[in-house]
Amino acid sequence: MSFKITIIGAGSVGFTKKLFTDILCVPEFRNIEVALTDVSEHNLGMIREILETVVEANNLPTKVTATTDRRRALEGARYVISCVRVGGLEAYADDIAIPLKYGIDQCVGDTICAGGILYGQRNIPVILDFCKDIREVCAPDVKFLNYANPMAMNTWAAIEYGKVDTIGLCHGVQHGAEQIAEVLGANSVDELDYICSGINHQTWFVDLRLNGRKIGKDELVAAFEAHPVYSQQEKLRIDVLKRFGVYSTESNGHLSEYLPWYRKRPEEISRWIDMSDWIHGETGGYLRHSTETRNWFETEFPHFLETAAKPIDPARRSNEHASHILEALETGRVYRGHFNVKNNGVISNLPADAIIESPGFVDRFGINMVSGITIPEACAATCMASINVQRMSVHAAVTGDIDLLKLAVLHDPLVGAVATPEEVWQMVDEMVVAQARWLPQYADAVPAARERLKTSAVKTREWAGAARRDVRSIEELRAEKAGMKKAG
Repeated sequence: MSFKITIIGAGSVGFTKKLFTDILCVPEFRNIEVALTDVSEHNLGMIREILETVVEANNLPTKVTATTDRRRALEGARYVISCVRVGGLEAYADDIAIPLKYGIDQCVGDTICAGGILYGQRNIPVILDFCKDIREVCAPDVKFLNYANPMAMNTWAAIEYGKVDTIGLCHGVQHGAEQIAEVLGANSVDELDYICSGINHQTWFVDLRLNGRKIGKDELVAAFEAHPVYSQQEKLRIDVLKRFGVYSTESNGHLSEYLPWYRKRPEEISRWIDMSDWIHGETGGYLRHSTETRNWFETEFPHFLETAAKPIDPARRSNEHASHILEALETGRVYRGHFNVKNNGVISNLPADAIIESPGFVDRFGINMVSGITIPEACAATCMASINVQRMSVHAAVTGDIDLLKLAVLHDPLVGAVATPEEVWQMVDEMVVAQARWLPQYADAVPAARERLKTSAVKTREWAGAARRDVRSIEELRAEKAGMKKAG
């Protein structure tokens, strides 16, 4: 087979390499072209060198190209994969730091909450630019695979306003299934069958079967509470399991942002989180992790290049959806996964226009979703709170309506549990002014927002959050990795 895949935001170096090697695990895909594009020439150069090393080491005819000219990279592509983070770590730091001044303590802040909503405002205009180019220069049957957060907002915008055949992809379901299989004592995750349904980062394991035997709430609670590690790292998720009756796909820290009962009081946060790793609830945890990862990669690039020179092992193909979807579409080998698409009746008790995450099957005929699923009422209620925020946020991003943006932030569950309307109005003004260079749709609103900030009487606080850790140095990271290697 010979076709072209374009990866936008290919400077997400580690993730791009994983997607690339996964795709090359499919024997029929040896002759494809992979076009890389990014706004950073530096990152683009590094990932191109890594992927060309993979190709050379495995004696493949695969073609790798790289350019900062996105439109050129997209010409003739059959598949487009997006991994972009508009504004990079600089804007992301604002997503965490500015809401903290108003008492809003986020672990990740990339889906909803104040940070996730502003992240969507930065991404959506760029996503729509991608869609325009995709419509004009890609292959007629092109599919757009979006990995970028905020997943639901980006996918919603691409489908409704970009008019491109789009599917959103995430790995939360797979990771949750791996945890469940482990606590139940399965030999591998292949022994576990499951139906997981909801919205991205609030997806719920509504049916579980281990070797065909149905697993109920009480058995699953007991298994998690008996696990020596997860019983401490996933305290919040276990509490939600007890109350809702089903397990959530999302990490302890991320889930705490969507269910404000666990994160609205600083003195209560420590009860529900675990500081052993960023993903379990640390303040700004993913920002710290992302910063350390970038610094580590920059310093250890020669090691990454050396690793790239090893043979591809199909047995080590990851569970990221992209390569499996492409394989099913091109070869007809059926793939079952959980995908982000417009609802349209897939989940009976969520709105038709929402972007949901639910099971589907892929073959030569496309992505075929399993329709008619009804999720538990409590799960639907929490999903609805986010869906309403997402809808307003998407419409605000498209229209540049700063009043609608403020209303979207006001209705966010965690923001609403912590901040007053006056605080929300000032916080949004502050975030829009700070991130103006990435928010072209709000250009006309920025001057007035800047003037309001000069006269505002709303008080803020300077604090690092309830559970903050410092970014570790390269030396500290090396020492930790050496210790882990020695212990292993």
